[in-house]
Amino acid sequence: MKARFITYGCRLSRAEALDDEARFVSEGWESTRDESKADLFVVRGCSVTARAQRECEKTIAGLKRKYPDAAVIIRGCLPGSVGDDFRPRFPAAGKRDGKDSLPSGTARAYLKVQDGCSGNCTFCIVPKFRGRSSSLDFDGLLDRSKRFIEAGYREIVVTGCNLSLYASKGKRLPELLSALAALDRRARIRLGSIEPGDCARECVQAFAENPNICRSLHLPVQSGSGRILEAMRRPYTPADVDDIVSLAVSAMPDIALGCDMMAGFPGESQKDFTDSVNLLRRCRFSSVHAFPYSERPGTPAAAFPSPVPGVLRSSRAKHLARIAENERVNFARRFIGRNVNVLVENEKKCAGWTSEHLWFEVRRPGGVLPKRREIAAFRATEAKDGILRGQFVKTI
Repeated sequence: MKARFITYGCRLSRAEALDDEARFVSEGWESTRDESKADLFVVRGCSVTARAQRECEKTIAGLKRKYPDAAVIIRGCLPGSVGDDFRPRFPAAGKRDGKDSLPSGTARAYLKVQDGCSGNCTFCIVPKFRGRSSSLDFDGLLDRSKRFIEAGYREIVVTGCNLSLYASKGKRLPELLSALAALDRRARIRLGSIEPGDCARECVQAFAENPNICRSLHLPVQSGSGRILEAMRRPYTPADVDDIVSLAVSAMPDIALGCDMMAGFPGESQKDFTDSVNLLRRCRFSSVHAFPYSERPGTPAAAFPSPVPGVLRSSRAKHLARIAENERVNFARRFIGRNVNVLVENEKKCAGWTSEHLWFEVRRPGGVLPKRREIAAFRATEAKDGILRGQFVKTI
């Protein structure tokens, strides 16, 4: 029996999809990329925007039409999705029970630590599908991470729906990061996205105390305007963002800073947009997901007055992206002439991500080079379009 796994959405969705695939494989299913050979499709969808949901629903309808004899399971943030109770309907194909199985096909391990969100942001539909915040067991996460490391993973990506809400056995995200980093100092921990606030400040401290936590901090800022953040019901101010960035850069001058920025939220004036531009420039974010606001039916913001014209939303998002790209180019140039640590993902090209979330490629691959999943030191000799290139130094 063969299963095809199709995934849309964020790192959390990817982590969940990888876990689904690992469980199915351990129970005797064969994972296939050939749709025509699949007996089962597991589609993990995304509804963060109406467009994303339509794309997922189009895929599902197409699969059902093209392969009427195959079963289709809908997972993730989509209407009609199912929970873990779907597996008993698809019994194991004859192998061992797959309890607590590990994904094996990726260069990095993805560790889901939290799900859901207890916030009430006016533009977000996610709590409708994922519910309120819930956290996975602290000790269980450490045990799972040990197994990832024993299986050969050298980087673990910590992911969740709203990581700042993680809490288990009196421990919060900063304590979890420190505990994960202490498991094996040769393995590195990468934090996903965390909202600005007290938890983020404490995470910066954990970064500073643990060199094997990747030097990359991503904040879902959304806007540099205090007025717009209030309308969004975001639990922080632009001053909070400034404070966290200042704290991070003071402790780790070469830390990579990333953010999400939404352009054209209802009522966004030119001054509000200028506030976002100014925040990007003064915080020097080098990795920015800039996108135009789109109405999400079922959210309060979809009915807000004074919508920004679509063309203006797009042009503002493009302007933010240009600022970010320029900063990314400048940030990459900092590392010319220096050694950087890279987790190899593409073994043939000997390429992968640095701790600072910059893509690195060997200029002329050849000879004995590190293998996939290994962390190695490389000498950066050039930077073009935010990508580093250079030579292999040694495996770490």
